[in-house]
Amino acid sequence: MAKGTNPRAVRIAGLIKRVIAQSLEYTLHDPRLAGVTITDVRVTNDMQLARVFWTQLGEAGKEQGQRKRAAQALAQSRGRLRSLVGQKAGLRLTPVLEFKYDEVPGEATEIEDILAVALKRDRDLAAQREGAQYAGDADPYKHDDEPEVADSEEADSEEADGTTADADLAEFAEPAQFDTATEPEENEA
Repeated sequence: MAKGTNPRAVRIAGLIKRVIAQSLEYTLHDPRLAGVTITDVRVTNDMQLARVFWTQLGEAGKEQGQRKRAAQALAQSRGRLRSLVGQKAGLRLTPVLEFKYDEVPGEATEIEDILAVALKRDRDLAAQREGAQYAGDADPYKHDDEPEVADSEEADSEEADGTTADADLAEFAEPAQFDTATEPEENEA
């Protein structure tokens, strides 16, 4: 319906939608308009312009040029439809009708197809995960049958310099003693 703050525009948009839909079905006998559906009507707040959104049912409409022929038929019958709207609505000033193809239903169908494919893939992955097992152990990097690398490296370093790691650490374990009696000389300028 109409996107606006004017409640009258909303009411007129609904009326225009009904009148045009009925006219396409019962009054206009144009074979090019077969399968045309009015999806929405938006009327400006000043009631001067009515945008009529339409779509055509069926996938073959794009390939066979039916959409183009339907758009031509709507453009040719614009005056007749406007006069029918004026007669049935009882409006003093009938809005100008502007027909626009509504892309939303086609895009919604494409999105639904994409979602269906994604859902199928998710179900397939869930089915594969059902009987699957993990490839390795809880800790694949540590094995009981292998010696620890850190122990052998310490032994190699002790043999090389003749000291033990505990002796190296003992040197740093004692607090360092600083000579506090001598103070550094200040530079006099």
